[in-house]
Amino acid sequence: MSDLLILGAGGHGKVVAETALMEKKWGNIAFLDDNEELRDVIGIPVIGRFNDFILFKDKYKYAFVAIGNNKLRMEWIERLSKAGFIIPTIIHPFSYVSERSNIGEGTIIMAGAVVHVNAVIGKGCIINTSSSVDHDCILEDGVHISPGAHIGGSVSIGKYTWVCIGSCIANNIKIGKNVIVAAGAAVIKDVPDNVMVAGVPAILKKNMECD
Repeated sequence: MSDLLILGAGGHGKVVAETALMEKKWGNIAFLDDNEELRDVIGIPVIGRFNDFILFKDKYKYAFVAIGNNKLRMEWIERLSKAGFIIPTIIHPFSYVSERSNIGEGTIIMAGAVVHVNAVIGKGCIINTSSSVDHDCILEDGVHISPGAHIGGSVSIGKYTWVCIGSCIANNIKIGKNVIVAAGAAVIKDVPDNVMVAGVPAILKKNMECD
């Protein structure tokens, strides 16, 4: 069994660690986190701060980034990769992931999630609890599909987009990059880059290009 270093010991980090434990393929698991008060989280030790990662390169061959912010998560994945860490995928045994899908490094598939045939999931994505990504979807790097969100067939989603809890996207829709699909929204039309959409049906609520 290999050892796993997880960057981020917050709420998302707890779920990442729990999912990794359920895989039963990791020997020793440890966190790095910048909260100096943390010594252990769910019984897993916090052994240093984020920028200490290089000190653990010899012991930990694998490192996973458990940061909710999509852009920051991708920045850390790139940084760890350049330092020589292997960035795994983590897949909960109680999810369904088609053998004919393609899952990028640094992506987590959580309990109850479904990733169907010919779906392509990029690097550093979060496919959260009880969400679904149907056939022939393309999710670019750093996308977060929140709990209970459902993505219809042949949908494309640009990098860093966040599909919030309980929302849904109809078949054959194109979602741009850096988009927020608000909680409970129903998207039935294409969405451009750098906006927030909300409502049923979803309409543009905010332009985030300058945020």
